[in-house]
Amino acid sequence: MLDRVEAALDKIRPFLIADGGNVRVLEITDDLVVKLELEGACGTCPMSPMTMKAGVEEALKRDIPEITGVEAINVAEA
Repeated sequence: MLDRVEAALDKIRPFLIADGGNVRVLEITDDLVVKLELEGACGTCPMSPMTMKAGVEEALKRDIPEITGVEAINVAEA
């Protein structure tokens, strides 16, 4: 599962990196929730909640439909 998650994230990483950030997988729970850490500019960006929902979570669920959720441990407060 980790390989599939990493492959899905690799499709969107260029966009995150272009904005000075990245994302790192911390854990995939037994109930298939992917826990991520936003790195670099993504960790402090006020747009990070939207990036998580509209970008990262959507991309992961599109490529791996069995994913039940995506959480970032350090999303900036809006």
